[in-house]
Amino acid sequence: MYDWVVLWEAVELAVRWLHVITAIAWIGSSFYFVALDLGLHRDRALATGADGEEWQVHGGGFYHIQKYLVAPASMPDGLVWFKWESYATWLSGFAMLVLVYYLGADLYLVDPTVADLAVWQAVAISLASLAFGWLAYNTLCRVFVNANQTALMVALFGVLVGMAWFYTHVFSGRAALLHLGAFTATIMSANVFMVIIPNQKIVVADLIAGRAPDPKYGKIAKQRSTHNNYLTLPVVFLMLSNHYPLIFATQYNWLIACLVFLMGVTIRHWFNSRHARKGSPTWTWAATAILFLLVAWLSTTAMRHRPETDGAMNTTALRYASATGFDDVVGIVQGRCSMCHAAEPGWDGIHWPPKNVVLETPAQIAAEAPRIYLQAGLSHAMPPANVSFMEPAERAAIARWFETASASAPGI
Repeated sequence: MYDWVVLWEAVELAVRWLHVITAIAWIGSSFYFVALDLGLHRDRALATGADGEEWQVHGGGFYHIQKYLVAPASMPDGLVWFKWESYATWLSGFAMLVLVYYLGADLYLVDPTVADLAVWQAVAISLASLAFGWLAYNTLCRVFVNANQTALMVALFGVLVGMAWFYTHVFSGRAALLHLGAFTATIMSANVFMVIIPNQKIVVADLIAGRAPDPKYGKIAKQRSTHNNYLTLPVVFLMLSNHYPLIFATQYNWLIACLVFLMGVTIRHWFNSRHARKGSPTWTWAATAILFLLVAWLSTTAMRHRPETDGAMNTTALRYASATGFDDVVGIVQGRCSMCHAAEPGWDGIHWPPKNVVLETPAQIAAEAPRIYLQAGLSHAMPPANVSFMEPAERAAIARWFETASASAPGI
């Protein structure tokens, strides 16, 4: 029955909401502790032997925070670990990748005009690339362990540039930028799971055993945490990029993504410098503005669209196209929606099709059947504010057509 579409939407909503909540928790704690570490007063002789301290006020109370360079003299009671925020963010994000891009590969992952991949091939490339990301990054960290850390970041940026180009040549535009975000987020979460937490556990074990912990474990963990700090903002941008066709659906989308990584560095450098009381490097504002203007300029290039022939329809789209009522739906959509959802929109003020969804031909309408059903048949989300005056009977016709086609699908 068609109910699976509604249920699937509810599952996606729940997982997406979980992902947002856990990501906020992870980013919040990460940014806080980096800012705290940079702002510690290390010029004070503390009776506790701590490396630095900070007084803060929040929510009507004062907090006195101290940091030990390696570890305190003995294992404290009630030690709080910050790790599940990272794990839950990655797991929920991967679940979204499966729900949207793997199970909806025909619509969101594979673009035959980019690379004519079978679904299993696209999924295999996706999984392999995420694993490659961690292996490449971890190898770079080992190679540059004693080198200038700027050299390490430049080498990592080179990997990200290469992956941006690669993804945009195998996946659809929206999937390419989303995968670049997932690629980077996998590195960040693996830093926590594979390096930061294990190193902290080694220090804790030494404390419990009465041994003096080796400071190298804390130094390595801090290095990885700093990398995460600089990668966070680009990841957030890339995860939201699917809402902006001017970002993901241009021929220079890979270059836009690379510039976003540089903006992440300039923005975080300003904040980190301020937190460390090293002044306010206003040059980062100018650099960020220039990078953003470059992104805006590149985003106005010609957009990539799906082929417009009926022969481009996959099996699922053909089922919707052959269902009873499809001809009526084509007329409704072309009359109520295609003035905006067109290769060259006719609605005043709209210069590109919203979300890069084009609804001019039967093939394009059939390919977008689930979204048309949810946005215009089951709900009144589209057209926005019902500006094209879609009638209740027309919405009912859309719903009836989709439900008929879904009921005839094998196994449903």
